Amino acid sequence: MTTVDPTPASLPAALAEPTVPVRRGWIALLFAANLGVWMAFFTPIQVLLPQQLGQIAPADKETMLAVVTGIGALAAVIANPLAGALSDRTCLRIGRRQFGRRHVWTLGGAVLAASALVLLAQAQTVLGVAVGWVAAQVCLNAMLASLTAAVPDRVPVVQRGGVSGWVGIPQALGLVLGVVLVTAVFTGTTAGYLAIAGAILLLAVPFALRTADDPLPRSHRLTLRGLLRSMWVSPRQHPDFGWAWITRFLVQLGNALGTLYLLYFLTDEVQVADPEGGLLVLILLYTAGLMATTVVAGRLSDRSGRRKVYVITSGMVIALAALMLAVAPTWPMAMAAALLLGAGYGVYLSVDAALITQVLPKATDRAKDLGVINIANSAPQVLGPAISAPIVVYLGGYPALYATTAAVTVLGSVLVLKIRSVP
Repeated sequence: MTTVDPTPASLPAALAEPTVPVRRGWIALLFAANLGVWMAFFTPIQVLLPQQLGQIAPADKETMLAVVTGIGALAAVIANPLAGALSDRTCLRIGRRQFGRRHVWTLGGAVLAASALVLLAQAQTVLGVAVGWVAAQVCLNAMLASLTAAVPDRVPVVQRGGVSGWVGIPQALGLVLGVVLVTAVFTGTTAGYLAIAGAILLLAVPFALRTADDPLPRSHRLTLRGLLRSMWVSPRQHPDFGWAWITRFLVQLGNALGTLYLLYFLTDEVQVADPEGGLLVLILLYTAGLMATTVVAGRLSDRSGRRKVYVITSGMVIALAALMLAVAPTWPMAMAAALLLGAGYGVYLSVDAALITQVLPKATDRAKDLGVINIANSAPQVLGPAISAPIVVYLGGYPALYATTAAVTVLGSVLVLKIRSVP
């Protein structure tokens, strides 16, 4: 469970455990902000970067995509916990007005991320694409660190599964809307990047401007020594947090292995006539499955107080979907697997997110600790290309890739049993 150093009576509002349920309007604004972030994360990876690199380096598109996304993910690994640590201890005062510790990062990250995507749209070389994507990743992860902390900052434990379900939906819906936006509404790589940049501002800024953000007393401001010391979370002292990190890392590694080359899988293995249109169909099916399960599973988990059984079940469902692609890489099987994958991942997103908020070591370091957890989301994006590229090219092709995806996902979900403090 989340622990704090001071006694509850001495805690400032920014550090107290929330007890008042959040309202629908607050959830809707957080939903929209996350939608903007995930549109900006996934649409370039799935559509814009493959298109752009396919035009710049058509003979080496697979390798270049792996390099660019891998470097971007490495930047995310560093930026997310660092931004989280800084937002945990942000004490911003302008004149007589003191601001909260989170929203400045959401607002600043949105403006800078949109600017980075505008620059990325102009890139004409692989190096230019890599630099632009790294800049976008840093800014988006600053936003993500502050938005992720909103749940433990504001949402009581008994409500976190359901709220995490709503917050998880944008991870899939953002890709759907992003793909529609850049393929049906704004055609062309440049127009697509500009559209996503506009969407970030439109969707994320209202949350920063219209919701409360408790200020942090200046006595809690962060020093350089404190920043460096806070970046390490001892798995010996906090074993449940360590196991939560490992399970998240393995499940997300399976997700990275299974999704990076999806467009190329449809083109080269399934050989659909319209790969980009096929990708959109699969994303829609995936999203339908996810939306059907994520909020329901989160609420059921809240009511029962149990988390681990849902995480294990979701991992098995995801693995089954991956095995379907490994055994029969056909278009009907791909559609069925997409729907099943979405259903399993929807359960995982809501319940695992709620579970993680219950094993955070300190209230004073919520965003930083969630940033450390988010390394388990980003690091697989670095390792995924390094693992999946040789499998596809040299070690059995796409059937071997999806079999590996299934094995890694099962291992990750089962290891949740090592967590002791959450049922």
